[in-house]
Amino acid sequence: MKIGIPRALLYYKYKHLWETFFDELDIDYIVSPETNKDIIGKGITYAIDESCLSSKIYLGHVEWLMDKCDYILVPRISDGSDGTVCTKFQALYDVVVNTFRDSHPNLLYYNIDPEVADFEMTAFLKMGKALGKRKSQSLYAYLIAKQVQKRAHLREIYEQECLLRENRLKVKILLIAHSYNIYDKYIGEPITNFLRELGAVPVIGDIAPKREAIVKSGEISQTLPWAFNKELVGSIPIYKDRVDGIILMSAFPCGPDSLVNEILIRRIKDKPILNLMIDGQEGNAGIETRLESFVDIIRFKKDDLHG
Repeated sequence: MKIGIPRALLYYKYKHLWETFFDELDIDYIVSPETNKDIIGKGITYAIDESCLSSKIYLGHVEWLMDKCDYILVPRISDGSDGTVCTKFQALYDVVVNTFRDSHPNLLYYNIDPEVADFEMTAFLKMGKALGKRKSQSLYAYLIAKQVQKRAHLREIYEQECLLRENRLKVKILLIAHSYNIYDKYIGEPITNFLRELGAVPVIGDIAPKREAIVKSGEISQTLPWAFNKELVGSIPIYKDRVDGIILMSAFPCGPDSLVNEILIRRIKDKPILNLMIDGQEGNAGIETRLESFVDIIRFKKDDLHG
């Protein structure tokens, strides 16, 4: 038996949790490759035009896995205690089923919906049962996986703190973007790499401590409904005094991000902000020009302040 995991959307948030869970249960899994031109092309072919770029990429990864595994892990995440989630996460399972209905994909059950008492642990126990594992085995694997996930996040926080301390004199840019965009090799990684080429230090908002960030998000807006956006917005009060500028990076045409970014642009007045919308088109010349200009403006401002 082999489980397929699409390297897109929530994979970047839960990869340590998922992979450790399967490792502890001694179940083989395969993760689709880094996003490339072919995967995006396939995703665009299968998706409806109104889908955001991130959703199109996800369908491309699912298609790549279709004939390479016995089950594909397609999570369905509904609303939680920290707020609602984008519709794409609530409907992802159904979208995949209907998009690939002619291929009859075997999707692994993974449903989190607190309103009907389907909590995260419950979802993993049911997933283990579907894979033929005893409840005690699945529970142990889940608890180990949660510890690995927590340690991985704490390590990211520590490494980012070291980065901030070691580069006090460099231009530091806070990147506000979902993990599935910022870490995607095709759409997000070129941006962070180019910032480093410019001598700037990218600071990833998604790394901020989650509980603290959700609380801090209320300093900017107390009415945000989306949990994942709250985590990103809350990273701004956490890091704002330690960075020189902020980049808002979204995948076209993300509805929640469009609304949240407009709020941020209107309410944050003491830091330069660049709003980047990634549409998946080939060529980064236009984006690189905007990034270079943004970093130059910040650098000139820093030079003026220090005489």
